[in-house]
Amino acid sequence: MSQKLTLTQTQTQRQTQEQRLWLTPQQLLAAKLTSLSLDELRERVETECIENPWLEKRRTVKSQGRSSLSYDVGERGDTQSFYDSLTEQMGEYELTDEEREILEYLIGSLDGNGFISKPMHQIVDELEIYHSIPATEQEVTRLLGVLQQFDPPGIGARNLKECLLLQHPSGKLRTVFESCWDDFTNKRWDRIQERMHLTDSEVEHLRREVQRLNPRPGGNLNDVMDRQMQTIKPDFIVEIDEDGMIHLSLNQGDVPSVKVSEELPGEEGEGESAAFVRSYREKGQLFVDALAQRRDTMLSVMKTIIRIQKPFFLEGDEALLRPMRLEDVAEKTGLDLSTVSRVTSSKYVETPYGMYPLKWFFSGSSIQDGEEVSVRKVKQALQALIEAEDKSAPLSDDRLCGLLQQQGYEIARRTVAKYREALGFPPARLRR
Repeated sequence: MSQKLTLTQTQTQRQTQEQRLWLTPQQLLAAKLTSLSLDELRERVETECIENPWLEKRRTVKSQGRSSLSYDVGERGDTQSFYDSLTEQMGEYELTDEEREILEYLIGSLDGNGFISKPMHQIVDELEIYHSIPATEQEVTRLLGVLQQFDPPGIGARNLKECLLLQHPSGKLRTVFESCWDDFTNKRWDRIQERMHLTDSEVEHLRREVQRLNPRPGGNLNDVMDRQMQTIKPDFIVEIDEDGMIHLSLNQGDVPSVKVSEELPGEEGEGESAAFVRSYREKGQLFVDALAQRRDTMLSVMKTIIRIQKPFFLEGDEALLRPMRLEDVAEKTGLDLSTVSRVTSSKYVETPYGMYPLKWFFSGSSIQDGEEVSVRKVKQALQALIEAEDKSAPLSDDRLCGLLQQQGYEIARRTVAKYREALGFPPARLRR
């Protein structure tokens, strides 16, 4: 059995290596261009035009590739994303390219509270599968420690306790968190006072100090960014016309459109001069073709996302989002999984309902009546139950689990607890 497994792994590795060898220079270049943001793409185009005299700029086109699918654009996004504000802070650290990729993936894995809720081994697996990065749990944990030094304090914590400790509370309050955590979460300040031999005034001071800490650093950062009103540049624009038809455009922003010049002579003949000219013209054409391939790939992926999530794009209701994985898009587009991953990383789409990162449209799923149901839908149902509960008698996780199962969501109690924490709701005893 082990020999067969080893042979299969060897064949898979050989096939993967052979597939990579078959990539053309244009495909390799297009892959690199696809991973770039609009600003990075503009810089790359400008650089190519400077270095290659046979490339010339054409009139800038604000959008390309408009195609009917079935949308009216509202306000343009004008806040810097949570993701971008954190990735900017990476510049303060000396990191290898691979360390940057891992750290970017950790930032992209933060939940709405700014926590890393995934176990390290899962992130290691995802890095290997989606980005071909063979990292160890030790390496990922070390880089998580780097992320936890970013602003706002508490970002990247794996739980509430770690979040509060990362905000460097005073000595006594730190002792409360480290030695009296159960009493603290249950608000048993009388027991904490007795165990730590505190005076009434000291307890009151500690309680005021707790109120200054932020249990949701992710939400805090979004509030700060909203006030600063910085700019996100959408990579796609989705509009709906009066007939309910969706229209998709690829945003070019201020990226110059380029072509290979037809006016510069010199490639006729055989000598070194002619060969030099031909090489630059070929490089220029390769770059132009790679840009076109980038455009086609980006549109293909976004069209597929819209087709899968069409109910959401027509209504703007998050509950209408369907379960969707990178593999689903790769299968429908015929593109490699790594290509889909590049397109959906750090890319944004502007819709009538706001600006969304593409990765927001992807989620896991549960099973309801034999069909996949978006985790978002389960979370919405859970949130509705908690918000409607009797505040004098909050629902326990067991009770919430039972109510969700009555609605047809086959979900375990531990999963209810996980989703409740992700939504920012404390346990029942702390919701009174």
